Amino acid sequence: MRERVKALRPILGTVAACRHVGISRASYYRSQRAAQQQPKRRRQSSRRLSEARRAEIRAILNARRFVDLPPRQIWATLLDEGTYLCHWRTMYRILSENRAIRERRNQRVHPPYTKPEWLAQAPNELWTWDITTLRGPVKGLHFKRYVLRDVFSRYVVGWTLASFESAALAKDLVLATCARQNVRRDQLVLHSDRGPVMTSKTYVQLLAELGVEGSYSRPYRSNDHPYSEAHFRTAKYHRTYEVRFGSLEDARSWARLFFHWYNNEFYHTGIALMHPSTIHYGKTREVWKARQRVMQEAYAREPERFIRGMPKVPMPPRKVWINPPDDPQAAVKLVAKSNGRQSRNFVVTRDQLLPT
Repeated sequence: MRERVKALRPILGTVAACRHVGISRASYYRSQRAAQQQPKRRRQSSRRLSEARRAEIRAILNARRFVDLPPRQIWATLLDEGTYLCHWRTMYRILSENRAIRERRNQRVHPPYTKPEWLAQAPNELWTWDITTLRGPVKGLHFKRYVLRDVFSRYVVGWTLASFESAALAKDLVLATCARQNVRRDQLVLHSDRGPVMTSKTYVQLLAELGVEGSYSRPYRSNDHPYSEAHFRTAKYHRTYEVRFGSLEDARSWARLFFHWYNNEFYHTGIALMHPSTIHYGKTREVWKARQRVMQEAYAREPERFIRGMPKVPMPPRKVWINPPDDPQAAVKLVAKSNGRQSRNFVVTRDQLLPT
């Protein structure tokens, strides 16, 4: 790019040439200065040991008696024997230059974690769940809130509150929620983080028995688990949320009211300001048509207020992703997989969900 500007400068001038190529004039001048500057040569210290002396020290360090000792031990041993070669830090530098230093202990190598990529085109196709903490009446006392949430509709399909985390409680919750939502085999993907309950043998075996595919976030990647995190934030900013709950029953009473409000009264921005229950139970079309009718009546009364013509009510998204793939072929495969799951969902079909 710098060469193109350089070629156009005699004809157009610097400003016009930079504008034509698409870079700023400051970037061009900066690249010119960088090309003209000579790399600085590193100045060697006058105290540097000669190559022959360094080779001699390296040979002593690699001798049989010292091959398994660190430089500090070698330095002290030689000093007690009346010999001084160099400082132990210089020994480290000599060994490092010859790649003779490495970590000798067996270091744990973390396995490569695959990025979760999922698509939901209907309810009860992709759920996400997590466990969060509610503060109890005193410091150190907490309650655990388990929440299962449908990604497509944002509907809370199941929840429970307990005073501890338990794989058995998670098993009972998932089992009861799948039965209540009439989930078939090979219909559902259940996504979570890598907490001890989610990776427990009890939970994993349950998913296998139900024919539910388990999915996990990568460690330290919050964007792999955004829907549950967003839901917890909504709960903590709700006007009824308490900094501390007096007892487990108080927390459960609050949760009942909150989840009813969230599912049936909350206008969710992610689904075109509709209620999660509207999307989950196939009432999207009639709500959308009623809203559109109101907008058409408003347009008929005051068309001058709508400078872009007839207004159109926004529709909920037809596809909801967890990490949409960059590869188009991978996206096509996920769509096909999603369509296969929809064929097993006999409660709500995609045609009932969204207006055409």
